[in-house]
Amino acid sequence: MTSKIKTYYSLTKPGVLYGNALTAAAGFLLASGIAGVFNFWLFLALCIGSTLIIASACVLNNYLDQDIDSKMARTKKRALVQGEIKGKNAVWFSVILGAVGLLILMLFTNTLVVLVGVGGFLVYVVFYGMLSKRLSIHGTLVGSISGAAPILAGYVAVSNQFDIGAVLVFLILFLWQMPEFYSISIFRHDEYKAAGVPVMAVVKGIKNTKIQIYMYTAAFVTATLLLTAFGYTGYIYLVVMGLLGAYWLWLGAKGFEAKTKAANEKWARKMFRFSLVMVLTVSLMMSVGPLLP
Repeated sequence: MTSKIKTYYSLTKPGVLYGNALTAAAGFLLASGIAGVFNFWLFLALCIGSTLIIASACVLNNYLDQDIDSKMARTKKRALVQGEIKGKNAVWFSVILGAVGLLILMLFTNTLVVLVGVGGFLVYVVFYGMLSKRLSIHGTLVGSISGAAPILAGYVAVSNQFDIGAVLVFLILFLWQMPEFYSISIFRHDEYKAAGVPVMAVVKGIKNTKIQIYMYTAAFVTATLLLTAFGYTGYIYLVVMGLLGAYWLWLGAKGFEAKTKAANEKWARKMFRFSLVMVLTVSLMMSVGPLLP
């Protein structure tokens, strides 16, 4: 029984799940700090409801991606690929998770949160998972829209409006995902090529991907600093994110010095690992930014 629960749990992609829950909480705490009010029950409803919807999308994505997952080293051992869970059971699991999550958001949050949650689900499952990921080099752009939905949902749960702050938190997470995933596409290049997934590094080449990584990194750093420029966070946030952003830009520039396949992969892994540091730090600094000088 315990083994079966763990197997179903693995379908929710826990790493993705907790990363999105972190950003949803960051958006909520940022907006709460700006408003000067923290509603614990609203926070709880947001976290539980949005996490269940994200889990539902991840399970359904696992079901849809079985053909791709079977060809990639990092995914070929997933439960559905290995036949540990029947496809129809996974779909029902996804439906139950999504229905419960949506009900919680409808009952205890606001209309904007529900719209963002449903929109994020549809973009991830349909427009990304079923269409653009398989057919277009721009799949990462589409997927990044859904990836930025949780932080936006967290923010509008408190503000109940789409203001400049909402735009900025969405842009920050949207832009962050581009260098993060493009870095993965470099050190997983051969796997994506074998699976027939048209990612940037496979279609346009490593050099072009490095340029894209640097451009999106610069845009991300700029977006993070605009939170202070528009008065949403204090100067401690500005200094921390400015210093880390400068380092990430320096690391991105180092990629142009890498010429061999091994050097490119080593650099791309460093960029990816530091992207995780950046998303964790920006989430934490957003959470306390309005409360600090």
